[in-house]
Amino acid sequence: MTAFTRKRAKESLWALRGSSYAIALLCLLPIVAVGIAALTGGVSTLGHLAGTVLPGYAGNTAVLVALVALGTLLLGTGAACLVTMTEFRGRKLFEILLVLPLAFPAYVLAYAYTHLLDHPGIVQSSLRDLMGWGPRDYWFPEIRSLGGAALMLTLVLYPYVYLLARAAFLGQSASTFHAARALGKTPFQAFMRVTLPMARPAIAAGVLLATMETIADFGTVSYFGVQTFATGIYTSWFSMADRAAAAQLSLGLLAFALTLAVLERRSRGEAKYHSGRRQERLAPLRLSGWSQSGAILLCAVPVLFGALLPIVALVIMGIGSGQDLLGRRYLAFIQNSLTLAGTAAVLTVLAAIILGYYHRVTQSRAARLALYAGRLGYAVPGGVIAVGLLVPFAAFDNALDSFMRAQFDVSTGLLFTGSIWVLVFAYMIRFLAAAIGSYEGGQSAINPNLDAAARVLGQSSYGTLRRVHMPILTPSLLTALLIVFVDVMKELPATLIMRPFNYDTLAVQAFRLAADERLEGAAVPSLVIVAVGLLPVILLCRQVGQE
Repeated sequence: MTAFTRKRAKESLWALRGSSYAIALLCLLPIVAVGIAALTGGVSTLGHLAGTVLPGYAGNTAVLVALVALGTLLLGTGAACLVTMTEFRGRKLFEILLVLPLAFPAYVLAYAYTHLLDHPGIVQSSLRDLMGWGPRDYWFPEIRSLGGAALMLTLVLYPYVYLLARAAFLGQSASTFHAARALGKTPFQAFMRVTLPMARPAIAAGVLLATMETIADFGTVSYFGVQTFATGIYTSWFSMADRAAAAQLSLGLLAFALTLAVLERRSRGEAKYHSGRRQERLAPLRLSGWSQSGAILLCAVPVLFGALLPIVALVIMGIGSGQDLLGRRYLAFIQNSLTLAGTAAVLTVLAAIILGYYHRVTQSRAARLALYAGRLGYAVPGGVIAVGLLVPFAAFDNALDSFMRAQFDVSTGLLFTGSIWVLVFAYMIRFLAAAIGSYEGGQSAINPNLDAAARVLGQSSYGTLRRVHMPILTPSLLTALLIVFVDVMKELPATLIMRPFNYDTLAVQAFRLAADERLEGAAVPSLVIVAVGLLPVILLCRQVGQE
């Protein structure tokens, strides 16, 4: 290797190291900023919150998390057990269809079911007409409630548990089950005492992922009027203009989220099992008669209520709204959404490549910490990231503007907080973990000998990445781009708080119309969001069908 080649390799490594550290610091910035703003916000604000709204926020958030955890556990594990451990008519189809609700944001389901089940909705109106009841002559469950919000979130989040539990059941060897049967256990006892405990780490990881999405949810709880930490942050920031209160509530929500993240990591890192060398799959139990009908019904319920019925309701609502999706106004919403999602997806995947490749090249502790910092975003709700970025960037903008006014009599305005770039940074921090996961999945298939061969041939770190890794990683990177793109399209709290003035997206437009009780109008942008969300779900369904 010539001196020039060594110099170029050293320079590329320094650039890679600097970029990795910059990305890691950006990911840590909202967490640090929220902590500082909360601790310096004053005891009076915290005392006022503790004496008024904080107990309600904490209680509602805890109850919501518990209900969703229980619901996703039962639905996801039950469905995974049926499609992997039994054989019944339509099993292969249900194995794929059970993933569909993952395409829906929970707030879109909330709009659809409010239109169907609310007092002026189709169901209650039909009941009153059929039975001749008056408005006070009957009782009907209130959809706009804590229980209703838990149901909406359960219907769209149970696929997390279903997918991980299904993979765990499929990966188990039949030898352990047969050993339990040989010891005198019934099939049900063998499943409960052997098969289910072996899948517990995967099930726990799925439940904890669902609960982290639950505490980050804003659209559903806000529309249903459920006061949680997420709604409290938005109310404090906009309605009360109290940044200290918003920061302190964000710190509380962040502590909740990081606790769940630690539990999720522990569940994956410590709970292990050995299935033996022989990976013989357990023969499924063939069902017939009432047991087959029950299995079909149990698999059909989450698909029907989590995907098919909402789609039908949204289509009917959209047709009745009379709104033109191709009009200038909606084209602007679509353009804004695509611009934000596309820009954020590209930058997020680039950040994932930098962090992942730097860790592969150096294997140092600093690289490992930078990669861990990049993964933290999945545990931080969008509202917390928004507050954590706006506080320091707004302070910088104000300080710069004051300096320029004093020195040059020129106003710089809001350079960062008035642009879409801080919002794009928020998206990148929030969804970087998903991109890192996809990148590492592809990178694991690249033999380290290829890196050594590239170095022997004089390639720098950048040259090895561009000429060796990138062609192999293309499918994984395209998957990461698609996942981040769809997640950004659905993201609501960060967009609501950080978007520039008069720069609305499809998610914001759907939320505003629903907040004004114009549900038929909200169905139009919601359908577009669902249609985009179906793209990665279709890819996931194809993968499930091939296993």
